[in-house]
Amino acid sequence: MKIIITGSLGNISRPLSTTLAANGHNVTVISSDSNKSAQIKSIGATPAIGSITDEDFLTRTFTDADVVYLMIPTDFSAPDIKANIAEVAQHYANAVKASGIKKVILLSSLGAHLPEGTGPIAGIHRAEEILKKQLEGVDLLILRPSYFYNNFYADINMIKHAGIIGSNFGANKPLVMVDPEDIAAIAAENIEKGFTGISVLYIGGDKRTLSEVAAELGKAIGKPELPWVEFTDEQAYDGMRGAGLPEDIAKNYVEMGAAIRTGLIWDDFDLDNAELIGKTKLEDFAVKFAAAYKA
Repeated sequence: MKIIITGSLGNISRPLSTTLAANGHNVTVISSDSNKSAQIKSIGATPAIGSITDEDFLTRTFTDADVVYLMIPTDFSAPDIKANIAEVAQHYANAVKASGIKKVILLSSLGAHLPEGTGPIAGIHRAEEILKKQLEGVDLLILRPSYFYNNFYADINMIKHAGIIGSNFGANKPLVMVDPEDIAAIAAENIEKGFTGISVLYIGGDKRTLSEVAAELGKAIGKPELPWVEFTDEQAYDGMRGAGLPEDIAKNYVEMGAAIRTGLIWDDFDLDNAELIGKTKLEDFAVKFAAAYKA
């Protein structure tokens, strides 16, 4: 098959492209960075260098492909992150229609069933709606993964300098987590076996409380008493702004954390009785986290 992968060589796109190329497929990876061309070629794929806001470029790249995998990167420079996500989705939808491609996978998120109250995930909801409503006759598989284990890497400095880990949701709150490599493996599997109609697939790997997360990560780095601390929304916002995040990004991330705290984000996952299909458990990730912490 001829398969187009967006997302350059990101945490999901790289292993997804590598797997599909190794399985003999004709894989093209879209990247805005020409410096990634050699790396893309090294995994057996073809680079397509251009902007995902350039619909002519997207259309040329999508034409004659069997499947396209769509992901929408976070643009920290955008004044309105949710609007930016929807704008990129519209560029994708226009290019899919113009190119005639008939199978699309969209990387979405747990919580994207909700139109508001979930921070940037509400932007992904808009993206889902654009593709579902506008891609008539196109088979659309929507992947809704849970919280990425990789997000915990951003807490390394907090652990090293403050001796704590935390966010604006509490230690007793359960969190469904997943490894991006597991998402890539499941995406590759569905591309190869095929999919029809419009469908949603939830992807989680482990469900643990945040106190368990802190204990497991702490044990892995030699800090078995590492506590999970719940911040107020105001403290979380101030911390993000102090770290240099733009105002709109910080506000949206605080809102997403609040949705985790209240359980709002999980309701459809729970109603769907979604299985934890990712292979990587918290203990497995802790080994990777310890290596990053010590590096």
